[in-house]
Amino acid sequence: MSGAVSKLYTIPPGASFVDALARGLLRRFGDDPLALSRATVLLPTRRACRALQEAFLRASNGRALLLPRLLPLGDLDAEELLLSGEGLGAGDDLTLLPPIPALKRQLLLAQLILHWGKVRGQAPNEDQAVRLAGELARLLDQVETEGLDLNRLHELVPEDYAAHWQKTLKFLAILTEHWPGIQAGEGCIGPAERRRLLLEAQARAWRGKPPEEPVIAAGSTGSIPATAELISVVAGLPQGMVVLPGLDRNADETTWAAIRDDPCHPQHGLALLLARLDVARDAVQPWPDVGLPASDPARARLIGQTLAPAIATAAWRSLSETEDGDFACALEGVTRIDCPGPGEEARVIALLLRRALDEEGARAALVTPDRDLARRVAAELRRWGLQVDDSAGSPLGDSPPGAFLRLTAELAAGGLAPLALLAALKHPLAAGGQSPGAFRARVRALEVAVLRGPRPAAGFPGLKRALRGAKAPKELRDWLAALEKSAKPFLSVLRRGKRLGQILDAHIAFAEALAATREDSGAARLWAGEAGSVLAEVIAELRDAAQDAPAVKGVRYPALLTSLLAGQVVRPRYGSHPRLAIWGPLEARLQQVDLLVLGGLNEGTWPAETDPGPWLSRPMRRDFGLPSPERRIGLAAHDFAQAFSAPRVCLTRATRVEGTPTVPSRWLLRLDAVLSALEIKDSLTLDAQPWLDWAELIDRPAQPIQAAPPAPTPPLKARPRGLSVTRIETWMRDPYDIYARHILRLKPFDALDADPGAAELGTLVHKALEKFVRRFPEALPDDPEAALVEIGWELFSRDEVRPGVRALWWPRFRRLAAWFARTEGEQRAGLARSYSEVSGELRLDAPGGPFDLTAKADRIDVLNDGSLAILDYKTGTLPTLKEVDLGFAPQLPLEAAIALAGGFKGVPPGPVARLEYWRVSGGVDPGKVKPLKKDRDPGERAEEALEGLGHLIARFDRLETPYHAMPRPEWAGRYSDYRHLARIKEWTTGPGGDGES
Repeated sequence: MSGAVSKLYTIPPGASFVDALARGLLRRFGDDPLALSRATVLLPTRRACRALQEAFLRASNGRALLLPRLLPLGDLDAEELLLSGEGLGAGDDLTLLPPIPALKRQLLLAQLILHWGKVRGQAPNEDQAVRLAGELARLLDQVETEGLDLNRLHELVPEDYAAHWQKTLKFLAILTEHWPGIQAGEGCIGPAERRRLLLEAQARAWRGKPPEEPVIAAGSTGSIPATAELISVVAGLPQGMVVLPGLDRNADETTWAAIRDDPCHPQHGLALLLARLDVARDAVQPWPDVGLPASDPARARLIGQTLAPAIATAAWRSLSETEDGDFACALEGVTRIDCPGPGEEARVIALLLRRALDEEGARAALVTPDRDLARRVAAELRRWGLQVDDSAGSPLGDSPPGAFLRLTAELAAGGLAPLALLAALKHPLAAGGQSPGAFRARVRALEVAVLRGPRPAAGFPGLKRALRGAKAPKELRDWLAALEKSAKPFLSVLRRGKRLGQILDAHIAFAEALAATREDSGAARLWAGEAGSVLAEVIAELRDAAQDAPAVKGVRYPALLTSLLAGQVVRPRYGSHPRLAIWGPLEARLQQVDLLVLGGLNEGTWPAETDPGPWLSRPMRRDFGLPSPERRIGLAAHDFAQAFSAPRVCLTRATRVEGTPTVPSRWLLRLDAVLSALEIKDSLTLDAQPWLDWAELIDRPAQPIQAAPPAPTPPLKARPRGLSVTRIETWMRDPYDIYARHILRLKPFDALDADPGAAELGTLVHKALEKFVRRFPEALPDDPEAALVEIGWELFSRDEVRPGVRALWWPRFRRLAAWFARTEGEQRAGLARSYSEVSGELRLDAPGGPFDLTAKADRIDVLNDGSLAILDYKTGTLPTLKEVDLGFAPQLPLEAAIALAGGFKGVPPGPVARLEYWRVSGGVDPGKVKPLKKDRDPGERAEEALEGLGHLIARFDRLETPYHAMPRPEWAGRYSDYRHLARIKEWTTGPGGDGES
């Protein structure tokens, strides 16, 4: 290329690109204070423009400067920069058509997808259509970036491909047949096409009339064809210069030829750019020395060998320290740390960044494409009060206002399900016109009253019915009525399934009403701050585009909203630490700091997977003219090579993610191979272990605490002086349960939105059988099954019985009723009368004073001979005979003792003839009668049980007797509401822990 050879430069990867560029430009234009301002510098991104501004500030030691025009090639704006009406050729005014808004394009494409699906009888859901539209938009951007014609898709010869791809090509007719007309009707063009047309028009304008002022294209590898063409034009301008990032000027010609054919190589993009410019590598000059620390040539050779194309990797066997330089010295300042998991990796990185601040003036940065890792590190740094924001931004949908909108949508669409309702009402923005504290107090009261346990019926009617059943106070019911009033328009629109614009307006109105406090309007709180401002802009754009959106079913609206918010990010403008940063790889390409941490170096993360996308296979992309997905690996490899050449580098990865082993990045594997050939493989990890140890210790107490089983010894006056027979069983199995329930008086909460459990069935069955026996204590009705079913339905249809309980357990109750009617018919012949839910009491003498043993017997039958039969209904597992004999299931023997003493009110005293368990589960085997064996007299069992109880009471009447948790694990109950408070896992899993007290 004539005249261009002397105008191409490169800045080596070990130097800070923007700092070297700024110093070089100041040296070139420094004599004339206005000369710099007349120059134009083209950079890859807006972030690079900001970085160069900061570099000029550092290079000038803070003195005032008139900076050049800094233009981002990746986001050109015709109005603010290059293009004016002057100098453009015919037709170039088309480039000034506005870009179609992203959300509008996505919704228009979603409409086309839904129409296409309806015609073929396979329409996706609205949110699925929006997600597919997002993928189509990405394909459009790729096609428009490369300047390809969508009509060429039919040239891909569908019959050469599998049936799946043939269907896909037919689906893509959406883009070829319908989309151009729709876009033209909107008077817009695609953003990628507009960028390409701007670049092409600028190239034509400069080629036809070269500017007199200096133009510098810096930092770009020319991966976009229009960008490469503009760089070619800049290189030919009278005062044009091109500054390339990290060109390898040392590779031999054979290797360089292989690099041009290897899209995964970091130099591949630069090789193609030089070929386009028709410039030999040796014609590219090093950027003039500007007094910055020189890059390490041995480090450059090492990374060159590591990332060499396949044809050159055979040379690894012959590598040696003497012939190839001191590679071990080149690795000084480079550390590799393999962490057990993402949490440990984030803590290690946070420690590295925090340690860097101890060096005066030192700057440090994390470079990673893993946004989850970036957020973890930012969170870890906050433990030291360091605010470091991810330059890639945080998802708008996860910001407080974005999450609030999503949660309120899920609240309404989910029929006020407990989890969705509480998630929205407990959000910090929720206030409902009250002070946030008062509002949350109401929410907690609602939670305790009706949201714990099985789910209430759907919607506000279900909540109000549940509140009536729970006999909630009027203040809570009035508060719920006010909440219903504000939500009613939104719920109504969702129920009818309106167009997106109507649903969105109703949603915003509800969200603002819910966000209002006594002092501030909901709008003032919802749209406040940086996240609120970004969300307001997105909602405004969505409102404008909503007329192009399909009608939305209410149940799909939350997923649709989430899909539309996906990809929107919040980038804080202020408050970040001046010496710490979190960058993406592209942003780090042109910047340098004292310490670079390259995090997330796992295959599939860095580099990312080479997914060709859902629309075209690799051969189809190649035939159509799109670049191969592997080219993205080459760009990522270039970013890695640039960062690896920094003076101090730490490479980190997690060996497991969510318990699954990970594969190290291909670059780490290659580096291992090279270092193994040099016999210095362990040199990278020599300094790793201390950081892993510190990361483990940072949250560990200074003095390790040896967990011991709880052994509370409350004063005697606080210990219970009476328990029921069922609590005596608990006392035997788990004394800590008695301590928590009866001494601390802790009441357990049911789980939120719990599955209907056996407890609900047991309560209803006991009540139904109680009513039946009381209604028919002597003679049975003509149809006992029908009578019991009628009683059961009265109970199951009450307000306090949740729909889930009714749906799950009613069929079981019907089976139980049939079994009970048959069994009762067989039993009644030998009975004089039956008593149900009979209360009894027996006072016992004890060292600490009288002890009251109480009971409520499920049923006591008076037999014809005057003796008694005591029955206990069980909906769960029946106790074993061994448990009864050892005293771990003493309920029936103790009830027999109370009966023998005449302690059951209204039941005539008499000998106890039978003790029976009745299993009343309503399952496949709906019921079973299991009497205690008659090898021992019930009176004898009662006497033994009373004696054992006396010993138990006497033992706990001694102050030194503690309330142990699970003193005998083998006999512990299957479940306890207080086991988590006893922290059993902490003292049973430590050294020597065996669960014994």
